[in-house]
Amino acid sequence: MFTALLRAGGFVRLTTALIGLALLVAACSDSDKATSPEQPASTKLGAARFEPGPCPKSDPPLKELEGADCGFLVVPENRAKAGSHAIKLPVATIHAVAKTADDPIVYMAGGPGVDPISQETVLLVQAGINRDRDLILMGQRGTLNAQPALLCPEIDRFNAEVVGLDYDAETTGRAHVEATRECHDRLVKEGNDLGAYNTTENAADFADLRTALGKAEWNVYGTSYGTDLALTYMRAYPQGVRSVVLDSVFPPDFAVQSTTWKSVKEAADNTFAACKQQPACAQRYPDIESQFARLVSDLEAKPVGTQAPPSPGMPPVKVVLDGGAFLQWFVSIGGFATVIPSSIAALAEGDASQVAAVRAVGADPSRAGFDGTGLFYGAFCSEWVPFEPPSEILTVGKKLFPTFPDSVLRQAPQLAFLAEDCAVWNVPKAPVAQRSDKSSDIPTLIVSGTFDARTAPQLGEHAARSLSRSTVVNIPGAGHVVVPRNECAQQVFHSFLTAPTNSPDTSCVTTLTPAPFKDQ
Repeated sequence: MFTALLRAGGFVRLTTALIGLALLVAACSDSDKATSPEQPASTKLGAARFEPGPCPKSDPPLKELEGADCGFLVVPENRAKAGSHAIKLPVATIHAVAKTADDPIVYMAGGPGVDPISQETVLLVQAGINRDRDLILMGQRGTLNAQPALLCPEIDRFNAEVVGLDYDAETTGRAHVEATRECHDRLVKEGNDLGAYNTTENAADFADLRTALGKAEWNVYGTSYGTDLALTYMRAYPQGVRSVVLDSVFPPDFAVQSTTWKSVKEAADNTFAACKQQPACAQRYPDIESQFARLVSDLEAKPVGTQAPPSPGMPPVKVVLDGGAFLQWFVSIGGFATVIPSSIAALAEGDASQVAAVRAVGADPSRAGFDGTGLFYGAFCSEWVPFEPPSEILTVGKKLFPTFPDSVLRQAPQLAFLAEDCAVWNVPKAPVAQRSDKSSDIPTLIVSGTFDARTAPQLGEHAARSLSRSTVVNIPGAGHVVVPRNECAQQVFHSFLTAPTNSPDTSCVTTLTPAPFKDQ
């Protein structure tokens, strides 16, 4: 679950332009060096320290960071290697508006690769996440303000061009892999240990941070990939975790590419069912579900070329809409689902402007330069790709979408050509323990949106099976990353944090229905 809008099929770049996401933090001291016996040696906590310093700069400066306490967590790059050099992770503690509790909230961002301090602070503060408790943000290893920052301008340049290419063509895949190879070779030449940028090390960083900041207890809030990280963290380092909130969940044991088809299917079913339940939508778009399926096949057979500006005021760029590109539009638009029926109907009638406008955002140069691509590939290439044969993507896709062309179904939604990229990235396979679903009794709130085509509610419900003290809340009509964008979800969030061992007040959820679809 989500950073510049359209990566060539990637989670991280389908997240920030339309959908903001999340992060986390943690720490270590001598008393916390013992780790779970089920965890691999690389999770053993090492000597870490916190260095106070200025908050990361942004243009324009973020007023939400005024008065924040900032600095760096200094940790080994690779805890499994003796003498591994130190890296620095940016940390910002944003004080509570009206502090009512001493246990802060630590935020785990999505992506993988999103920098929460520069990219999500405004969203989180405006949503009142720090209403009663201090909010701790840490840039995960390799992200924008970390030292080093494993950014890939080579891939950013490709992403700006890919909107004008056939989405799933072999030539597009080769160009993507070549951009990945160029970035990989440069980062290795600069002395980075790419195999150390993964969820296992990430979780240890957060354990180190809790101790380094002197926090006896805190509450963990993770979104999208940050839920994978939060589940890893709470099971490996349960010490000091008062409660956990998982928003838009992707459990570690479900982390394979074919699972993404399940989220697309559930979101499509829920979205089209909601249209049928709204008289105006049902009357105006009676065939919307069939139109959607036909468009995937028709566009794949005969792509539509058009132009659209990447952002207002910019000159238009070439945009190609084939079946794969159209499907990615559906995945990325979930937070703005009210335009889905009208956009599909318009495209079916020959007007590609609404869909092309979203696709064109990927060519906006202002979206580039933010993604921690080293962490993105480090996590996916060690923890996802090695645990599933590529053929399974097509098998699951055909089962759920039997009318879609094979050329579309071979590429996992949001993750096109990932296996080929990972062959180039060449990092070790993660230990099986990283994908653990072992049980936990830490009080946990699980929040999902019924229109989320990236991390559908079924994934949250799966995670709950191994969390004995969990509450599952599905918000009707919400897309990816729910709490910062939904007032009812925020009420449930704060009710839960007030007394995690009690049942949170979820009464507002029963009054919710999806927002009316727009007829334009």
